[in-house]
Amino acid sequence: MPKHILQVNQPMFETQLDRMVSEKVTEILNRMLDAEADEITGAARYERSCGRKAYRAGHYERDLTVKAGKLSVRVPKLKGALFESAVIERYRRREESVEEALIDMYLAGVSTRRVDDISQALWGARMPSQTLSDKLRKVYGDIDAWRERPLSQP
Repeated sequence: MPKHILQVNQPMFETQLDRMVSEKVTEILNRMLDAEADEITGAARYERSCGRKAYRAGHYERDLTVKAGKLSVRVPKLKGALFESAVIERYRRREESVEEALIDMYLAGVSTRRVDDISQALWGARMPSQTLSDKLRKVYGDIDAWRERPLSQP
C-alpha cells in the first residue's frame, strides 16, 4: 500500500521565499524612509501643522542591491529641506556587505569576470568592472598602509 508523502518543489519554494523576503525588505525600507521624511518635515503626510519645516514633493525610485537581491525603493522628495537618510546613504546603490563580498571574492583569487557573473547570479545586478577596480585600488592601498606601518612595540 503506497504511503502518501508530502513533496515540496524546492526550486519553486526557494523562488517564492526569495520574492517574499525581497518584498518585505522593500516594504520595511520604504516605511523607514517615509518615517524619516516625517521627522525632517515635522509633520506626517497630509498633516496640517504649524510647526512644519518642509513639504513633501512625491517620491523617486532608486534601485538598491542588498543581500535579499535587487530592490526598488521609493525615496521621498522634499521642498524646503534636504532629505538625508540614515537608512540609505546618498547616492548609494549597493549595500556595504554586497561590496565587501565582491571584494573578498576577488581577493580570494576569483577573476573580475567571474566576480561579475557571480554578482549577477546572486543579486541580479552586475557591478561595473571600473567600480570593482576602484574599490580594489582602495583596498590595496589600505593593505599597503597596514604592511608599511611603523612597528614601535614588539
